[in-house]
Amino acid sequence: MIEAIGRSRVVVRDGLVIEVGPPMIRECPLAKKFSTPVDTITPEKVRKNIEGRISAYGMCTENRLLESSKDFVTFGASEMISHGLRTKALGAAVIVCEGAGTLITQNPDLVQGIGGRMSGLVSTSPIPKLIERIEALGGTVLDRETARIDQAEGTDLAYKMGYSDVAVTITDPAEGERIRARHPDALIFGVHLTGIGKEEACRMVEVADLVSACASRWIREAAAGKALIQAGSAVPVFALTERGKCLVLEKVRASRQQFLIKAEKLPYAADKCPEPLT
Repeated sequence: MIEAIGRSRVVVRDGLVIEVGPPMIRECPLAKKFSTPVDTITPEKVRKNIEGRISAYGMCTENRLLESSKDFVTFGASEMISHGLRTKALGAAVIVCEGAGTLITQNPDLVQGIGGRMSGLVSTSPIPKLIERIEALGGTVLDRETARIDQAEGTDLAYKMGYSDVAVTITDPAEGERIRARHPDALIFGVHLTGIGKEEACRMVEVADLVSACASRWIREAAAGKALIQAGSAVPVFALTERGKCLVLEKVRASRQQFLIKAEKLPYAADKCPEPLT
């Protein structure tokens, strides 16, 4: 079960899209740049996009493409975390993958190959051959039998394996609070936050190092007084701690793209944001 473009809930079984729910928003600037572009978000267009991903790179199948060294967006969670692994700023990553659930890895190309192509994963069942391929590429799956998603337990396992400075993606601030209490040096990245409530958004901004604003008005408001850097305009990523700020600046330093850097009151929106903000 995936929450895809506009937080449409999509059910995929045996490589086939069998259900698509209504989206929470009408438009998203990022969705218009997909390889299968989505302008106005409708269930039919979401279905077509997900079917395109299944066809193009085997999403939700045992043949899924797992590695990539190419950025899909400049400041996405997988792009930032994989860069941190390459530069040794991070020791390991705790991410999720359909067919495997929570997994731990030091392989930056595995992080980007999975995360750069992944929508919000709600739940999944194990795909044994996919799990074997992930393990061959240096991934450790939290629960091979159930493919459950538990980022706090995944982070616990990463530290038990001897890693430090572990990056972890989360969607629930309560999970972030559990992780922060146990592992103060973890780098927490809040993702897939369209539709998050006001109270939860405030909690997320307090516990995370970085958050993607997605289409959330509450994340934008909560981050306004705390963010040190905003990366991107239409769908911004906010660095909320010095560590998050350093990761953003290091990504800028290593990039050959052109950037505009200026002092500005946040949140800043020069480009059209998703509509409506939730």
